[in-house]
Formats: sequence, C-alpha cells, structure tokens
Amino acid sequence: MNTRTIRTLAAALSLTAALAISGCSGDSEPEMTVSGAFMPQPVNDKMAGGFMVIKNGSGTADKLTGATSSLSDDLQIHETKDQKMQQVQSMDVPANGELKLERGGNHIMFMGLKSTPKVGDKVAVELRFEKAGSVKVELDVKERTYNAQAPTSTAGHGH
Repeated sequence: MNTRTIRTLAAALSLTAALAISGCSGDSEPEMTVSGAFMPQPVNDKMAGGFMVIKNGSGTADKLTGATSSLSDDLQIHETKDQKMQQVQSMDVPANGELKLERGGNHIMFMGLKSTPKVGDKVAVELRFEKAGSVKVELDVKERTYNAQAPTSTAGHGH
C-alpha cells in the first residue's frame, strides 16, 4: 500500500470511530415515557391538576415546554418552591433521569375546564418537549384524596 491509501484508510477509520462514539454518547433524540399519570377528580370546573412521572431514557437532556388537552384551552406548567406555586415556561427532564410531577410539588395545571371529569374517566393530554416532540398520555381520574405511590416504591404500586 502506498502512503495515500494508508492515509485514506486512516481517515476513514477515524471518521467511522468518531461516528460510532457520537452515536453512543447520547446525542440522540430524547426518549420520553410516562408512568403513573392521574388527575384527582376536580372539585369544580375552574381548575384541576395533572400528575405523572416523565422518564428520559436517553443520554440527551430535554425540557417539558407545554401541554394541550381538549379538557382545557389553558394548560400551565407549575413549579412549587417554598410551598408557593408559580407558572414556568419549561421544566428540565435530565438525561437518563426523570421529572416527577406530584401533589405538593411540580405539576400541570388545567385552568377553566370545559367539563368536570368524574372518577374512572380518562383525560387525554399531549405533552410537548423541546427536543423529543410530542408525547400523548392519558390521565386516569382518581378520587380527590388519591396520592400515587412513587414508581420506585416496593409497595407494588405505580407501574
């Protein structure tokens, strides 16, 4: 082999190795899955909360940027800090991590409900992410006092 062929092969191998490494480094599109999605039965048609665990199964961090539902034209992302609730534009979903939306903490707020769902109903929601796009999920309407067990719990609940 001549020097030119060796350099060409070396460049091709370097490029192949770089592509293989970048494919494994988590630069792929985030993979979002949702578990434990529920909504406590609303008291009235003014507002309701949505709770779930969003898992990111990839090495690429993402952000929850919004949500839509036929139940309300005004869905908001709320964070709770120092026992105070406030609307935010987005929430981080860490790479290979999860975002917990739970009672007393961060959640999705449905404002001005078009109807009042009852226990046993399902509420369709489309979550929007900065990189992963849209993910459709159904929230089970539960009793007002219902509080989900953490998915990592050994109590057998949550999955």
